[in-house]
Amino acid sequence: MKADLSVIRSKRAFIIDMDGVIYHGNRLLRGAAEFVGWLAAEGKAFLFLTNSSERSPAELSQKLARLGIEVGADHFYTSALATATFLAAQVPGGSAYVIGEPGLISALYDAGFTMNNVNPDYVVVGEGRGYSLEALDRAVRLVRNGARLIGTNPDLNGPSEDSIVPACGALVSPIELAAECKAYFVGKPNPLMMRNAMKKLGAKREETAIVGDRMDTDIVAGVESEIETVLVLSGVTRAGDIGRFAYRPRHVLEGVFEIPG
Repeated sequence: MKADLSVIRSKRAFIIDMDGVIYHGNRLLRGAAEFVGWLAAEGKAFLFLTNSSERSPAELSQKLARLGIEVGADHFYTSALATATFLAAQVPGGSAYVIGEPGLISALYDAGFTMNNVNPDYVVVGEGRGYSLEALDRAVRLVRNGARLIGTNPDLNGPSEDSIVPACGALVSPIELAAECKAYFVGKPNPLMMRNAMKKLGAKREETAIVGDRMDTDIVAGVESEIETVLVLSGVTRAGDIGRFAYRPRHVLEGVFEIPG
């Protein structure tokens, strides 16, 4: 697991998680700006691939700009976009009852979906502040009446500025239990999202590295996609957690500040 920085630096393309890698909430992490500057200066292809479904690529670009990093919206791909692409392929022109933020709703609208709280094709759950007992009750009823349950990502929690907060996997769980069904999750480590990322990068797997802070999404996604895996310990995963998993990252770093050289 010892990091070989020369191997990491030699890669032509990078898939990069955001929460716990680039920032915590509204706090930029050590070396994040220098890392992104290095990617641009070295002519690397890079894509920020986030399981968060709350914000659109334009909003994520604006957030980084507020933190002092200028990156165009085309460098972002979210679980909301992956979910919308998947659902549009499954049921073109379908409808959904959504528990989530504008980034998810906008992605579904752009994919040709309509919002429906009576008899939708899908109940779609992402992160957000609109999660309530009323929304939970309605979601359970709709799923029991035949709507299919979709989660934008399986993350149980995620890092904030101060601590750990519930994420989509935790929010979907009560619906799964009450409706007696299992959700289908589209975000990392689902191969669908990874394939979409690779297509957007235009890179081959042997040219690519994934940089993330989660063993159960980022690293396993890289392992299963056969690309170089870089775990940073600036987010959810601690060094002592790694041994609990059946797979290993190829490289372990304290943070992205170690990569530029």
